[in-house]
Amino acid sequence: MPSMTSRQNPRAPVRASGWPAPRMPRWVIAALVLFLAACVAVALVHKPSQAERASDMRGFLQEVNSDVESCAAGVSESLQALHAVQAEHYDSSQDVTNGIGVAQDGAENCGPANNEQIDDLQSYQVPESLDSFGLANAVNSLVQWAASDAAQVQTDVAAVLSATTAQARNRAEITLSKDLVTLHAQGVKADSPIDKAIKALAMHASAPRLPS
Repeated sequence: MPSMTSRQNPRAPVRASGWPAPRMPRWVIAALVLFLAACVAVALVHKPSQAERASDMRGFLQEVNSDVESCAAGVSESLQALHAVQAEHYDSSQDVTNGIGVAQDGAENCGPANNEQIDDLQSYQVPESLDSFGLANAVNSLVQWAASDAAQVQTDVAAVLSATTAQARNRAEITLSKDLVTLHAQGVKADSPIDKAIKALAMHASAPRLPS
């Protein structure tokens, strides 16, 4: 008689109990890898020294001074021509004619379409090491000073010199006075962050000379 033990049923496979262990999605793993790589890259970014920032600042000043100087010179020449004519009480027709020409040429020269230097200033990119000083706003203010305000002031000078009556001249002079105030304010707005950067970097330098 066969023993009882020989007739035992084979055991059923044991099923794992509990919830299945979740697998982390591949996109999460990829995101973590990218995050870690970014952290390492940020840690390795070179922080510019004070000397390097000062060097970049000198390059910045050289660029913006070069770009705005011809327009600034035109403003000075236009105002000088006006003052010379006013000193003569508008008696010299030749000086009046010359002054009108100087002012009109100067106004055109302050526009990006007619002045490659102003066009370069319009597209100038401030070095990254100087970002904290807000110099990008200073560049925008310089463009505004030249292409809009300086051009308008010189147009006003031409209008004063072109006036054929005392009443028309008076109106033109009032407009010129108002636009000179605007020009000065825009110049201060441009120079202020530049002066602060120069001071912070302990440099012996100056912001662009902007007549007004």
